[in-house]
Amino acid sequence: MNLEMFASQRKDSLLAEAVQLLDQSIAETRTISHLLHPPLLDEAGLSSAAKWYLEGFAQRSGIEVKVDLPEGAGRLPKPVALGLFRVLQESLTNIHRHSNSAKAEVALELYPDRVLLKVRDYGKGVPPELLENFRTDGTSTGVGLAGMRERIRELGGQLSIQRCAPGTAIFVTMPLPERAEGTTAAAAD
Repeated sequence: MNLEMFASQRKDSLLAEAVQLLDQSIAETRTISHLLHPPLLDEAGLSSAAKWYLEGFAQRSGIEVKVDLPEGAGRLPKPVALGLFRVLQESLTNIHRHSNSAKAEVALELYPDRVLLKVRDYGKGVPPELLENFRTDGTSTGVGLAGMRERIRELGGQLSIQRCAPGTAIFVTMPLPERAEGTTAAAAD
C-alpha cells in the first residue's frame, strides 16, 4: 500500500513497475497456496478439488485432460483425499515436464473397501531404467516419484507405474477401512 501511495504521488515508471511486480507476486503466492492445499478439498471433497485443479492444469499446460471422477469421492477420509490429490499433482507435473504428451487421462474408481486413482499420458514413456529403479526401490527415481511412493505407503496404499504403448500409467490403490466399517455400521442400523 505504501508503494501505491508513493507511486501515485510521484510519476516514476520504475516505481509503477515495482507495484505491478508486487501485485503479480501476491497473486502468484495466492495461487501457490491454493495449489498446496485447495480449500475445495476440505469443503467439497476430492472430486471437486481435482476437477478444479485439472481445469487449471489444462489451461496452464495446453494438455488436454480426460476426466472420470465420481461425485462420491467427497466422503473420503481427509488423509486419503490429500494423498491422492498430491499424487495427482505430481503425476501431472511429470507429464507436463517429461512426457511430451498432448493429452492425459485421470480416473478415480470407488469401491467399498478401496479407491483406485489412474493417471495416464500418451507421451514418450518412462525410461526402462528409471522404471526398474522405481520397482527395486532404487535411489535414482527422482524426488517426485519417491515422494509419491512414500506418501502412499504411509497411508497403507500401493503405487505402481507401468509403461504403455504409448506413454505411462500411474495406479494408486488406497484402502478405505473406515468407509467399509461405516458402510457396515450403516447397514446394521
